Amino acid sequence: MSNGPDSRSLWLAGYGPIRHGQQTQQRIAALAAQLVEGGRVANVDRLYAMLAAADRLTCAGMNVVAHMTYAKRIDLNGEPLGGEDFKVTPEGHTGGSLNMVPAFVGYLLANALTGKTRAWLMGQGHCVAAIEAINTLTGDLSPAQQGRYEMSEAGLARLCQDFYSYQTDASGMPSAPLGSHAGPNTAGAISEGGYLGFAELQYIHMPLPGESLVAFLSDGAFEEQRGSDWAPRWWRAEDCGIAIPVMILNGRRIEQRTQIIQEGGAQWLLADQRHNGFDPMIIDGRDPAAFAWAILTAEDRLETFAANPQRRYPAPLPYVIAETEKGFGFPGAGTNAAHNLPLVSNPHRDAVARELFNSSARALHVPLPELQQAVATLANHDRQNRPLESRNPLVHREPAAPVLPTPQWQAPGLEDSAMTALDRWFVELVKANPQLRVRVGNPDELASNKMGETLALLKHRVNEPEPGVPEDLHGSVITALNEEAVAAAALANKAGLNLIVSYEAFAVKMLGLMRQEAIFVRRQKELGQRPGWLPVPLIVTSHTWENSKNEQSHQDPTIGEALLGEMSDTVRVLFPVGGNTTVAAMRSVYAGRGQLACVVDEYGGLAGILT
Repeated sequence: MSNGPDSRSLWLAGYGPIRHGQQTQQRIAALAAQLVEGGRVANVDRLYAMLAAADRLTCAGMNVVAHMTYAKRIDLNGEPLGGEDFKVTPEGHTGGSLNMVPAFVGYLLANALTGKTRAWLMGQGHCVAAIEAINTLTGDLSPAQQGRYEMSEAGLARLCQDFYSYQTDASGMPSAPLGSHAGPNTAGAISEGGYLGFAELQYIHMPLPGESLVAFLSDGAFEEQRGSDWAPRWWRAEDCGIAIPVMILNGRRIEQRTQIIQEGGAQWLLADQRHNGFDPMIIDGRDPAAFAWAILTAEDRLETFAANPQRRYPAPLPYVIAETEKGFGFPGAGTNAAHNLPLVSNPHRDAVARELFNSSARALHVPLPELQQAVATLANHDRQNRPLESRNPLVHREPAAPVLPTPQWQAPGLEDSAMTALDRWFVELVKANPQLRVRVGNPDELASNKMGETLALLKHRVNEPEPGVPEDLHGSVITALNEEAVAAAALANKAGLNLIVSYEAFAVKMLGLMRQEAIFVRRQKELGQRPGWLPVPLIVTSHTWENSKNEQSHQDPTIGEALLGEMSDTVRVLFPVGGNTTVAAMRSVYAGRGQLACVVDEYGGLAGILT
């Protein structure tokens, strides 16, 4: 956009369906003064030029998303499409993807305004069309996508035709570097987001000090996993980076309203999150400027808290509630139909639907020169000497190889129990690697699992430690009687050293989370990408053959059996016997990279399962 004296008027006029509410205007005016005064933006005109550019990129991105669902090509001159230009079988999570476009552009805008590339995470991985559309328009693509997708009619046609194409290559693998969910071919993605609710449990444990993460969350997934409202319990300025949850509150799941809307909507959620220790704020979820304001305001609030030497935990963690309607900017918005195919019928064969699509596309159309200028206005990475969003800090985690202490081998017949030996060696491992942030996921009974030395060293993380109990404000043991929540703490800490400990039967609840990680890593390896994070082992203490105390509910070998079905270079399943082999197995696990492991052990003595 031109950097002229009327940049503010240009932004205030809005673009396409985007309008800037009075509250957003006031918030942006205050932000503009703050950024200019702080020297982060050259002048107010420059700032408003970037805001106007974001409006145009948002409209273009929404237009591409709609075309990805329904069309085989997009006309960059804005001319209407004919019946032959539409897909015979349209497909796509259209409504949620449309909602994600202003959110993701707002994230890009926040980065451009401040000269800082934040990381991003999207829990609703089925909304990947929004990310792929914007990445294609900005040119920030993964290596496999470069040269295939671009801001041209041919490049956008290939993007539309690849979306849900189901085509495979000669080896039986997908031939297009584009999926129905976020994946390793999605530039900047770190999680598939296929299992709703897990991003909500992981985001708080991801960034290191000095890093910032924007986590886009689903209001439908708010109902999915207990534990997302515990984030303020775990965040500490001393060992955590900035984490900003952004709830896309569009009000609908697949076929009905979300529970949040049924309970009372944004105001109900505001009160609920405040009750759980958050510092929530409501924004207009249809406006990219509102997202940028929220991200920068949330970051400033948390940084102010962290800089206060008198701070007391829990921190008032910012929580952004982006109020919108599902499928905003396209027909069917706010209805159940918006979830997948918002038009009444297929424009390939129905003239009424075709006219509805074309008229909506016209309202979103941005002339090519204006769109190119908008992209150039926001693409200030070189001038600001910052990485592209696809190369944000969380994408390539590769800590230095850990020091692996030599075990204290014991003579046959004189070995300690398996878990006692593991406990002693893990303490040595932690002490030998003070540079690695540690997370131990513990549903409830670390000491009962004979890891008392580990607990004494690392302690339960709590806000107010109880005297005489192994608790500490900065403890590294994340304890909650929720298996998914504590496993998420370890799996999210990809720059550090991790361990998950559970009874075997209870670990079954972690299976979906483990598989989401395994699927993403499996795809990375198939594409020749090398995940560099340290392996995350899950220790399950087997009760399979014990019937003296806890009945058959505690005798469940499902976790090991299920994970044996995964590829062994991605998930290792080990059945050690006794202390020496347990420690040897764990030493071998931590020597790897980008792997999960399930180690079935017996907390009292020898393992109960052998293979």
